[in-house]
Amino acid sequence: MAMQRTTLPQAAQGVRWEGLALRVDGPDRPPLHYEVADGRRLVLWQRGQVVLLARQRVTHYGVHYARTGHYRSAIPPLRAAVARAYREACPDDDAWYARWAHHLADELRNSSNGPLHEGDWHLLAGMSSYAVDAHLENLARHDPDRGHISWFNGPKEDCRDILPLRPLSAPDTARVKAYRRQYREGVLPPVLLWGMSALNANVVLDGHERLAAALAEGGRPSLLRLNRRQPDEWPRIYARTYVRAYEERIADLERQRDAGDPLGEFWIPSAGRRLAKELDSAYSGSDLTRGWPLPGGADAWEELARAHAPGWHPDTEH
Repeated sequence: MAMQRTTLPQAAQGVRWEGLALRVDGPDRPPLHYEVADGRRLVLWQRGQVVLLARQRVTHYGVHYARTGHYRSAIPPLRAAVARAYREACPDDDAWYARWAHHLADELRNSSNGPLHEGDWHLLAGMSSYAVDAHLENLARHDPDRGHISWFNGPKEDCRDILPLRPLSAPDTARVKAYRRQYREGVLPPVLLWGMSALNANVVLDGHERLAAALAEGGRPSLLRLNRRQPDEWPRIYARTYVRAYEERIADLERQRDAGDPLGEFWIPSAGRRLAKELDSAYSGSDLTRGWPLPGGADAWEELARAHAPGWHPDTEH
């Protein structure tokens, strides 16, 4: 697999390192990919093994999922000596993120278990702007193999930005204890996520034990997030809509101000800040994750669910 990479420009002066843009040449269908049926059913495959089954609710308020336990990390184990060497060479966090991003991009390019396919990608630092920190606290306490992801208001344990593809190990297991020591030393490598638009969540590609270790220490892991890059024309289309709405809003507020409403003057700067946030979201957003048709459609999905998640009845939950 051939890969070209460039460093993304900083969004503003003084902003931390943003990430890498990756252009990937092949394959057409990667070892880790998902297939869909009838727009509601999803199956995530890894080298012919079913890793995850998911079914969207009829109400479109969320998605039920079932993990099978077959997921294998897309990245070879990261050695402690390498982690310490990278931190020693890169005491500045921006340089440290950049070093790990290049390392993980190399590993993804060579991976026989990863999701990269032909096209443009981003490897970004941190979570999306809409992520909620409290979701990580819930993850440490509630991470069932069969569960539900709420997209709107729902039980707090069902609201999540991160879905591990296998259960998190206990805090006292040997590997997690080793990573907990790395966390305390400030050298723990970042967790690698993959944004899946069909779930409206990020799945863990690599770093389940590192994630468990950071949470066990009462902290938060460093994160790198892989997403497909959206086409260049999409942000321009979104921007026109946001700017038009802003102009209409400003005209209305100016009329209120001129009519003597003191709040009109107050809300004008607020409208500008809202526009800036919307434009930033449009230009930093990600494209939809690519899915392939599931041969056999919904009937095939139901058969896979019976075989890999016996007794699972998502339609009766929530």
